[in-house]
Amino acid sequence: MVKKYNYTRMALLLLLLSLFFLYLSVANAGNSKIKGIYITQYNLENTAFINHLIQQAKAAGIDTFVVDLEKIPSKRYANNIALVRQNNIKYVARIIMFPNGGTPKMVEDTQYWQKKYTLVQQAIAWGASQIQLDYIRYNTKQKPSAENAKRILNIIQWYKNKLASQNISLQIDVFGIASFGESYYIGQSIKLFSQAVDAICPMVYPSHYVPFPEHFRQPYETVYNSLTHIKKQFGPDMPIKVYAYIELSNYHYPMSHSKTLEYIKAQIKAVEAAGADGWYAWSPHNRYDNLFKVLQNQTTTR
Repeated sequence: MVKKYNYTRMALLLLLLSLFFLYLSVANAGNSKIKGIYITQYNLENTAFINHLIQQAKAAGIDTFVVDLEKIPSKRYANNIALVRQNNIKYVARIIMFPNGGTPKMVEDTQYWQKKYTLVQQAIAWGASQIQLDYIRYNTKQKPSAENAKRILNIIQWYKNKLASQNISLQIDVFGIASFGESYYIGQSIKLFSQAVDAICPMVYPSHYVPFPEHFRQPYETVYNSLTHIKKQFGPDMPIKVYAYIELSNYHYPMSHSKTLEYIKAQIKAVEAAGADGWYAWSPHNRYDNLFKVLQNQTTTR
């Protein structure tokens, strides 16, 4: 009788421990910060390159690839996306809505929206977990108006309605300047867009802020101030995720290798200190060796 009681108690204890560890794993998964890199469609279709990048990215702790889908891809695109996903890396499809910003005619053209949506459907068929719309704005020549952001919101809401039924999240890229309030020229308002998106991806590149020399010298402050000002727009209850875009170089100023590493490190620290939900690193040619070195050094020093 005593033995039976002991076995029952042990079984119950093991069950409770299993449930506890399951809870921890789920909680940690929910709290994990996104670490992603941007990949062009051209490079994604290069199998040798993407295999190398996958291995390097995994070693550095990268968990997400934001991949362009701009035109009808080759069969290799689908095969290489499958490789990405087989390696437990999330595939986020980046769709450029209005290259160089939209004109009033383009913004109002629902057939144009639908044409872009065909790319979205293709990305979902290949396993995209989220869709990221970039250049979802007017061009900079547009007259400033509070109506501009409302018209852009109509497009975002149209996409959100289609994606919600498929349980696919929607991300929107915005200019860093929108972190400080609505941009009336290009029609971007983070607070307004929060009604219809799951995540905002502010491009808080120090190279995009004036005066250029000041922000080049202060990458940490530039990124941190931008992200904390987004939170100030909402108060204590942030309704959406914030994934910051950071840059790996500054096109205004060349940097030494050591300075480049410090520049990248400062931006990552700023994202973490500001309490954002993660970051995406931008390199137009997908050269990420410096980023990987920074991340691997962080791992060994912790």
